[in-house]
Amino acid sequence: MTSEFNELVPVPQPEKPQIWIIGTREQVVHIMNELVVKQVVHDRVKFTPIIPAPFANGKVMTVLVR
Repeated sequence: MTSEFNELVPVPQPEKPQIWIIGTREQVVHIMNELVVKQVVHDRVKFTPIIPAPFANGKVMTVLVR
């Protein structure tokens, strides 16, 4: 999500939009890397640690807080 899209999201100022990435570990890591390479995210520390997804059996997840 680029900054132009962030401006379009109708969220009150103190709130921060979140992007949830859910999939296999390989899929999640690949998407995280792509977002960093494409400079959508400037640093991987913006992602939460990869954890098992509580509502998707056998999947993992991370959250990008913008």
